[in-house]
Formats: sequence, C-alpha cells, structure tokens
Amino acid sequence: MRAIHFISGLPRSGSTLLAALLRQNPRFHANMSGPLAGMANVMLGEMSDRNEFSLFITHEQRRRVLRGLFENYYGEEFKAEVIFDTNRMWCAKLPMLCELFPNVKMIACVRHMSWVIDSLERVIRDNALQPSSIFNFQPGGTVYSRAEGVANGEGLVGYAYNALKEAFYGEHAQHLMLLQYETLVREPAKALAAIYDFIGQPMFQHDFDNVHFDADAFDLRAGTPGLHAIRRKVDERQRATVLPPDVFRRFENDAFWLNAQANLRGVRVV
Repeated sequence: MRAIHFISGLPRSGSTLLAALLRQNPRFHANMSGPLAGMANVMLGEMSDRNEFSLFITHEQRRRVLRGLFENYYGEEFKAEVIFDTNRMWCAKLPMLCELFPNVKMIACVRHMSWVIDSLERVIRDNALQPSSIFNFQPGGTVYSRAEGVANGEGLVGYAYNALKEAFYGEHAQHLMLLQYETLVREPAKALAAIYDFIGQPMFQHDFDNVHFDADAFDLRAGTPGLHAIRRKVDERQRATVLPPDVFRRFENDAFWLNAQANLRGVRVV
C-alpha cells in the first residue's frame, strides 16, 4: 500500500490550509476532514462483542478488514503516492493507526485555544441569518453557551483537545508532530520543511502566494458558508477578538504544548 499519514488536532487551527498546500505537490493527496474515521469507528463497533457473531472474528481478521477499508477508500482513482487523511478523531485513534500502519506519521494542527473559540464564534456571527450544523442548526444561544458547548468533553473543540493530549502523552507519541497555526501562517516554508522531514519525503517547492481550496458546497450544506475558506496568500492578519474578556481569558492558558517540561515524550512542536 502507498504511504498514508494523518492530519488531526484542533479545529480552526490550519488543517484546511495545510491540506491545500500539501496537495500542490502532485505526489500528494490531502483534503479537509472526511468520513474515513467515522467509518472505521463503526466497523470497530460492529466487530466488537456487541455483535453476537464476534466469536468468529479473529484479531488478524479485524486488522485485515480495517486495513482494507483504508486501501479501498483510497482506491485506483487516487493516483497520489502519499495520502494524508484528515479528521479530528485521529489523535484518539493513534494506537489503532500504529498497529495498522507501523510507519504512520500524524501532523496535529494546534492553536491557542482562545483563538480557536474566537474563530468559531466569528464564523457563526458572519452567518447570522443561517443556523450552523456546529450547533445542530439551533438558532438560540449566546457566546457563553456556544463557548461552553464546543469546549466540553464531547464538544467540537473539547473532544479534539482531549484527543490531542491523549496522543501527546501516549506511548505512540513518536509518530506525532504538532504544527502551530502561528508557525504555518507566519513561516509556511519552515512549517512545510518540517513536515517533509518528519514524513521522510523529498522537498517540493510550494507556492505560498497562490493557494486554492474549494469547499463551498460542503460549507453551505453545513449552514456555515466560509467555514473552510482560505485566503489566496498565506499570511498572518492581526485582529481583535470578538469574545468577551472573561471567555477569552478562560482558555488563554490551555496551550500545554508550549511547556517544554510537560513534553515528556519529546514530541516535535513546530
């Protein structure tokens, strides 16, 4: 099977931009979050002991079935030599991925949590006339309830954050690299060079002034136009937060990856 790697981490932290850049390389395939993680989860459940016929499913059969899912999903129509599959769930599935693909690498996109919450809130406000799938298309709520909803353990941000910490502190952390959003937008050449080195692939000359990605149909269906929009040129834009000060302060110390003493596994943070 061709090389397969994974993009995961926090939402609103540059995974779509990273995919748009990686796919400039004709040897690579990368995209926004897709269905493969959910499909793998369903298959794991159906092969568990909740299935009365699980007695007939061996460990090796589970392994073959799950590998077959990846191999067949990225079938002959995908000509790329290197596949990057994106999903926030992958950080929580790193042990499974390492068993299926011993040489797997995972790039986890991270960003200061206050700005993750801010970015989500900004998208909601930009589409004030259109309820979003992020909140199950419910039109009510306030910035406080929305922040609480996405930050709890099962929320869009909270789940991803906990999964990231699980991978960061787990026994398979050598397969993980953290890419800070701030590095990606300020020093994209440095960020890409680190990724190529991490996955052991020859460097490619990327164009940081002409980046393209179109997910308009998906975003419109999700009730959140612009959710995956990226700017043509990679750059950093300073702006004030739209969050109330107390909401912003609540998350401002959550960037655990910046604490070198807490990096017990020596995970590379770019």
